[in-house]
Order: sequence, then C-alpha cells, then structure tokens
Amino acid sequence: KLFLAATVLILSSPAFADVVVSFDEGAPKDRFTFHNTGACTLTAATLELDLSGSASGLIFDVTSTGAGVEVFQPLELVAGKAALTMLPTVKDGDNKLVLNIGAFGPDERIAFTIDVDDTAGGREITVSGSEIEGATVALTVENTSTRASFSSNAEASLITPVCS
Repeated sequence: KLFLAATVLILSSPAFADVVVSFDEGAPKDRFTFHNTGACTLTAATLELDLSGSASGLIFDVTSTGAGVEVFQPLELVAGKAALTMLPTVKDGDNKLVLNIGAFGPDERIAFTIDVDDTAGGREITVSGSEIEGATVALTVENTSTRASFSSNAEASLITPVCS
C-alpha cells in the first residue's frame, strides 16, 4: 500500500522543466548551450541571458569596431533553430540577449557561438568560468519567471514547475 501511495503521489506531482545553461570558452568563438533536461516542452517562453552581473563585466564582441577587443564573432546559431520564433539581435558591447521560444522539447538544445570579452582589465579575449560567475539567465513561461546565476564552473540551472 505504501509503494502504491508513493507512486500515485509521484505521478500526480507536477513535472519540472529544467534548463541547464553552460558557457564554453573557445577560440575564436565562445559557446552558450541551453539544454532542456526536463520532461516538459516549454512553449511561448523567453530565455534571457544577462552578463551585466558577471565578475568581469562581460560583453558581446560582435563587430570589428566598438567596445570589444581584437577578435570578434557575431552570434551564430548552431543548434535549436526550430525552437526559436526569431533570431536575437545583438549589438557590439551588449551584455544582454533574449531568446524567444516557440517550442523547446525535452532533451533538446539551443546553442549559439559568439565572442564574449571581459571589460575588467584582465585577459579581455579569454573568459574563464570564474569571470562569468554572477551573470544570470532567466526563463519566463506563462507569466512565471525563474532566474539562476552562473557559478564558477560556467553553468546555471533553471528549475521551474510549469507543466503538470
């Protein structure tokens, strides 16, 4: 009876939509990956990446002129185009971007490459995990938002009960 009651409780609990966001430093392109590790499809959602709180004042370097240094790379979507309703616009020196989601299914990934530079006076063209620490990512689904900060391992994890 106890096993049956526990099973019913688990099956009647809302599922969780988890999105793990990772940053990978690369040369010449850095990479952000959003991985839906949950059991739910996220629909009509937004994912906002905000570098403004990062330890090193990170910015996007997407043109040869502007706030970035040396090498630049514009945003290039490498996975998950079907999940997006449009490609985000990123200007040189921006520290935020928003991904508008149409449908983002379980175990799907959205990934893009771009150049990220630090503005704190370190090695501006190389960004380590500790330099992105404090940057945030937010997920909004059906007027419910959840936010997470990147840790020193260059990952952020969003957990939100959005489906039943």
